[in-house]
Amino acid sequence: MVLFPSLLNGFARKKSCPNDDDNDERKAVKALAKEARKNGLLLSSSGTVKSSKANNFASIFTKKGQKGVNQDRLIVWEEFGWQEDMILCGVFDGHGPWGHYVSKSVMKLVPASLLCNLKENLAATSLDLNYKMEADRRNHHEFDIWKQACIKTCAAVDHHLKQNTGIDSFQSGTTALTVIKQGEDLIISNLGDSRAVLATTSDEPGVYRVWMPNGKTPGLAISRALGDYCVKDFGLISVPEVTQRKLNSRDQFLILASDGVWDVISNQEAVKIVGSSEEKGKAAERLVKCAKHEWKRKRRGIAIDDISAICLFFQPHNNFLTPPSYNV
Repeated sequence: MVLFPSLLNGFARKKSCPNDDDNDERKAVKALAKEARKNGLLLSSSGTVKSSKANNFASIFTKKGQKGVNQDRLIVWEEFGWQEDMILCGVFDGHGPWGHYVSKSVMKLVPASLLCNLKENLAATSLDLNYKMEADRRNHHEFDIWKQACIKTCAAVDHHLKQNTGIDSFQSGTTALTVIKQGEDLIISNLGDSRAVLATTSDEPGVYRVWMPNGKTPGLAISRALGDYCVKDFGLISVPEVTQRKLNSRDQFLILASDGVWDVISNQEAVKIVGSSEEKGKAAERLVKCAKHEWKRKRRGIAIDDISAICLFFQPHNNFLTPPSYNV
């Protein structure tokens, strides 16, 4: 699992975690983001991110639909949490009259809140982690630290939205799909109908398998969102589904996308499109453009949704020049 002692030491050496004061939190995350952006390690618009200290390579692309302003927000942050091998990816798909403000606010709040909650959880359990544990028990314990940090983060951000009089979140909200990768470990937190899909090669050369957190089918997360307080009393919750996966050499790339992609393109089709991209830096753009084409073909007369995607490659030196076949 993740090297928690290293992460905790990193927190201790660097800037203090934002406290409960909103102004301090905003200042802290602004300073962190500014430094990362200056170093080319943070991107919240279309482009690419590559860390010189890790094998990750991310392709990002977003395109406005036909419903007005683009309400999708994306973020990729390399060396997140002051860890050279850690990357944060996030997709936030806003909806409602103020959806673009909600998704933008959440995109800014999540990184700082996640770091703060993770630090608190680590500090509270650091003594336990120093004791010898069986490997399975330790892995479960460490994953639970991440899981609770993700759950607390969504709760804190949802509370912030409710208290923020500058944004009307009563009839507006956003999804929140975040992925943390450190070393060979993936932590996926999903709240809403955005989706993460992992492409893995099979025993047969050129064949891809598709993996989804919990193996659940699309559509089951529609009752989860941040904001949307008008329906909070009718079953809508802001508790994310959190899952983990240990990566291996067969795992090639991860696709994170808003429902603008998944409404018209299947998991297998998305993997095929990304896997056959000649330029990894253009993979997300290619997927988004294919989704737009499918909207026009499959949903004539319906306004095209905002379409956004992040393609995170784990094997940066691999070329995907031959369109792969795939199975589930």
